Amino acid sequence: MQQEFSMKAIARIRSDFATKFGVPRQSGLVDELEATVIFEPPYRDPAALRGLEDFSHLWLVWVFDRAAREDWSPTVRPPRLGGNRRMGVFATRSPFRPNPIALSAVRLAGIERTAEHGPVLRVRGADLVDGTPILDIKPYIPYADCRPEALGGFAAVPAGETLEVVIPQDMLLRIPAERLAALRGVLAQDPRPHYQQDPARVYGFTFAGLEVKFSVDGAALTVLDIQKAD
Repeated sequence: MQQEFSMKAIARIRSDFATKFGVPRQSGLVDELEATVIFEPPYRDPAALRGLEDFSHLWLVWVFDRAAREDWSPTVRPPRLGGNRRMGVFATRSPFRPNPIALSAVRLAGIERTAEHGPVLRVRGADLVDGTPILDIKPYIPYADCRPEALGGFAAVPAGETLEVVIPQDMLLRIPAERLAALRGVLAQDPRPHYQQDPARVYGFTFAGLEVKFSVDGAALTVLDIQKAD
């Protein structure tokens, strides 16, 4: 029997990414990325977070709200495989699923009490676009959630940093010092679709209020321009 369930966003994330382009393909790849989880008004009770400070990592259950579709396909083209091979949707973490939900493991960097938003969570290593709705937050439990014997299929080996990032000195001065390591980490992961290899192509994305443009030639990514985003 077909069942439907109604869920409410308990929080939204504030991150440096205005769009999907540039966001790391998995959580935890760029630990320097810091984001903030801001709870919706009905869920700002500090009692709901009691004991959370004893955990170093969290699971965020969230919605691919920018990828929601009415229909779905049983197979998808994972970027990890260059976009050339189809795999079953349930063998991937593609956003194009029957129910567009996602799961990210992040590091809890702190819990802050604010006058405007009540208690907020500072997290590191998140792979979410700014404003993404969060359905639930659960503590990461090492003995239950970490399985060293598990097989990783086609994603068994972490993608890791693949590119050398070159940022001209004059453009370094346009990047806030506290964002530089995170931006380098994001660029080193190679944000391009894996099937695009044209060294003359210029790519761009918004990060921390900056419009970053770059090109890639071989294993070197060169930042071409950095301006304040409109």
